[in-house]
Amino acid sequence: MSGFSEFTEITSFDELRHAMAENYEQPEGPARNARAEHLLTQAEKLNIPLAVIEALGHQLKVYNYSSEKDKMFVPFARLLRMWDERPEDFDAYETHSLHWVFKWMSAGMLNQPHIPLASIEKWLGEMERRYRLAGHSERAVRSAEFSVAAHVGDVERAERAYGAWLAADRDSMADCHACELHGQGWWQALRNDDDRALELWAPVLEGEYTCAHEPHTVLAASLLPLLRLGRLDEARAHHLRGFRLVRAMESMRGAYADHVEFCALSGNEARGLELLAERSAYFTDDGDPRSKLDFTAVVALLMDRLVARGLGGQTVPGPAGRAWTARELAVHARGEALSLAARFDERNGTPYVSARTTERMDQRPLVERLPLGVRARRQIPVPSPRPQAPVEPAAPDTPPDLPALLAEARQLAAALHPDAVEAWAAVARAAEAEGAVLDPYDRAEIADHQAIGLGPEGLDLFVRAAELYEEAGDQGEALAAHARRASVHAFTGQTDAALALISEPYEKILALFAEGRTGVRQTASVLVGRARILMQRLGEAQGEDAEEASAAAGEAARELLALAEPHTADVRLASRAAEALGMLGELAARGGDTEAAAELLARSAAAYVAAGLPWFAVEQEARLTRAARHLGDLEAAERAARAALEHGAPYLEPMGHAQLHLQLAEVLGETGEFAPAAEHALQAAHWADESGEARTLGAWARHQLGGFLLRQGRWAEAAEVLESALPDLTAEAHGEGAIVQTRWWLGDCLTELGEHRQAAEHWLQAAEIARHWPEQRDHAMLAHLAAEALGQAGLPAEAEQAFARAGDLWRDLGTVHGLVRALRARAWLVVRGSGEEGLDRARELMAEAVAECETVLSAGPLADSDGSDSSDSSDDGREAHRQLLAELGQSCRQFGELVARAVAEDAEADARRPAFEEALGHLARAIDAYGALGEAGLDARTGAELAAGWLEADLQRPEDAAVRARGVLAAYEGGSGDTAQARRTEAGRMLELMEVRGEG
Repeated sequence: MSGFSEFTEITSFDELRHAMAENYEQPEGPARNARAEHLLTQAEKLNIPLAVIEALGHQLKVYNYSSEKDKMFVPFARLLRMWDERPEDFDAYETHSLHWVFKWMSAGMLNQPHIPLASIEKWLGEMERRYRLAGHSERAVRSAEFSVAAHVGDVERAERAYGAWLAADRDSMADCHACELHGQGWWQALRNDDDRALELWAPVLEGEYTCAHEPHTVLAASLLPLLRLGRLDEARAHHLRGFRLVRAMESMRGAYADHVEFCALSGNEARGLELLAERSAYFTDDGDPRSKLDFTAVVALLMDRLVARGLGGQTVPGPAGRAWTARELAVHARGEALSLAARFDERNGTPYVSARTTERMDQRPLVERLPLGVRARRQIPVPSPRPQAPVEPAAPDTPPDLPALLAEARQLAAALHPDAVEAWAAVARAAEAEGAVLDPYDRAEIADHQAIGLGPEGLDLFVRAAELYEEAGDQGEALAAHARRASVHAFTGQTDAALALISEPYEKILALFAEGRTGVRQTASVLVGRARILMQRLGEAQGEDAEEASAAAGEAARELLALAEPHTADVRLASRAAEALGMLGELAARGGDTEAAAELLARSAAAYVAAGLPWFAVEQEARLTRAARHLGDLEAAERAARAALEHGAPYLEPMGHAQLHLQLAEVLGETGEFAPAAEHALQAAHWADESGEARTLGAWARHQLGGFLLRQGRWAEAAEVLESALPDLTAEAHGEGAIVQTRWWLGDCLTELGEHRQAAEHWLQAAEIARHWPEQRDHAMLAHLAAEALGQAGLPAEAEQAFARAGDLWRDLGTVHGLVRALRARAWLVVRGSGEEGLDRARELMAEAVAECETVLSAGPLADSDGSDSSDSSDDGREAHRQLLAELGQSCRQFGELVARAVAEDAEADARRPAFEEALGHLARAIDAYGALGEAGLDARTGAELAAGWLEADLQRPEDAAVRARGVLAAYEGGSGDTAQARRTEAGRMLELMEVRGEG
């Protein structure tokens, strides 16, 4: 608002009304309320009773929709006194408004525990009397009575009032359908009928009924019923949609509390803390004690959840003035809630509010963790998806069964099970506890598996394991332990040293094997170690070194495969053969033979699964997914990605879950299955956050999730997710393209949500990044979109500047369509902003748009859609010609409409004639251009004909107008469809009016 911060003098009733309208559009809160108070003072100076009445009504509205609801009783009492003294001072609208806010007073009194219940009951009677005198239905009265009875816990009376409310006729005093359905569904949910509640809320949730505060409150109220019913996807969606609606509305503390409660009961405590941090004033605002009770109760619930997770000492947002831990705030909030509840109960004479409050604070979680897709800046620990190892420590008072643990460990090791490392650790613990002396081979396996579990930190343990294998008389296994040490060494980046370490074990194992002094299994263990080192070296090599490394790695993999493949009845050897196939597949992919890579990777994965080792198939299936996508075989890619998830689910750490879910999401997105793609992107974001990669992989997953939600038309959810992703997206980690795309998508979402200014900001920021790109089409498109949004946001000067920028870019690109649309848009902005004064400039812009089209059309061969030249005889050339003819027609038609609309409505006929004649000329050119398109231009041509016909009528040429109308009717004779029907209807009306004029 211009000068909004200054409480300027009001000198007329019109100024007052304008100021009140502007003030009502400002954000809810004390600043808006203070302005309303000032406007009332100004109204009193005008000495116009209706001005004071309207200013009091305005004050009532802003108080009601703020944290200062307790202030609304004073202006209402004054209004009621003025009505009783001089009802003739009220016009029809203010009379209606006075009776309407009776309902606000009922709810407002109920929310203030210092107002006696007897006074509220008396007020209900007064409301009923005045409504009856005014001829209103008792529907609103019974609704208010229901609210009172439900609040005090008088279920019998509440049911009676509920029935009477629904039975009474709806009239102008009844709440809107959306608000009524909210109240009815709330009662059903309170009575534990969640299905019925959601059934009642459905028309509001689906957008059939809306108002200024709906579906905001219904979305919030639906969260717990949906969780209780297990409808988790809907609960998530309602939270993201609903929180976006209530976030900026100060008056909606109760609905805000519902969202905090949802976070506490769905494993999203971290997000709950963020919600508290956003609204610190909610801890202390006292104007509406009932919503403060709701808020403090869910704060206590949330803090108790943190304490239960062992985070009682964590610093949390709380009332200003001191630092709070979760444990301290839990005690404080519970005390506040119970104190407020006691005040209501004392007023009501029942224990109902305290009982309901305690019940709310003591709720147990409904879901362990419901991923939301948005990033919580604080992370709360969550159980890993990785199940516990099947070997569990025995109870403390029961001695461990060492032989059983040994048998279990050997079984798991023989099966190459991921839990073998932990099983051998359990053996070591049990042996130490018993003081048992194990034989060298057992101790060797313990050391070997401990080294495997430690990775690079266990290199020395591999040496110890080799010594113990030697002591046990298994030289082949000792060499295999040395090979494992060498391969782990390679993964520290020292591949040359690793090759040196494995050269001796490799030569010795081959000699032993040739002499029959060791087995295939031990030999394969050394060969696989060597192959892994060579594959690792390949990843680090470049140029000619890479070719040499690739050849060496391929030779090693084939050597391993030749040794192991004949012996796949042995699980360990089957694993080695499968790994060799995977290596060969990776080498084929590196060499550009994607078809061979896909075949080899598929064989590798299948071999692992056939051997009962599905956890090892995961990596190959993930690689196969990439290869299949590269080949364009999305069906095979999806199959492989799903298999990887299925096989890895019981064993993967969070990061593995994140990567596989994201891979499947991207495949599904490519196939157009956006709903399941969104579900997997959601899971990817969740597990990336849990793995500590929220800023990297998590941000990319959110970027993808937002895109998938957008493609389903889930604008609010997509916006929440994309806004959450944006701060973590960086050019270094994700690329500039991801940032631009995220802002582009955000602009699309915000436009659909009516947030045009914010959409323009995102498009402009994206354009600023894209302006440095070699290809400028995205830059031009973003500038154009931003210009349109600025126009929608009511910023014409900024919009015209952005259209000018877009037009220059389109011109440089040689894209005439974008250029002429930018020129037309600028013309309309100029004439709307300056009226007749800007008409000459607007004419110049429209004329330029027309000239651009005509210049290209007259130049001969046109460019096709990708900018390359096409001959007129080609399909692309003909289509480009048709599109430009349509653009010319649109430009001429808009030129005509602009000239005609610029004429003042009260202008004399002689003053209008030149402009209307000029407009007719432009429309005639539009009709010719559309006519050249034949059947494809029929609808556009007839629309222009009718527009010309109305101009003919205004120029007092009914015969010419009638000719145009008959031409349109003839064009659609026998035609069907909405456009044909609309054109016939309009032409018929024109013809009828012209015939009447002709007779006159």
